[in-house]
Amino acid sequence: MSESERIIANVNATMTMEGMPLTDADTSRIRDCFDGIKSFDETVKELVEHYKKPI
Repeated sequence: MSESERIIANVNATMTMEGMPLTDADTSRIRDCFDGIKSFDETVKELVEHYKKPI
């Protein structure tokens, strides 16, 4: 198991204990960041924009 896969598994385990397991999209998004396809900052900005509610 690679270091990035170990980290993803640990994050998923922690989130599952809180009742919020990672979705396939979440796992894919994290993997893309580790693989250098997208930066973590870029991904966070996209998520914030996606979930931003208009006032």
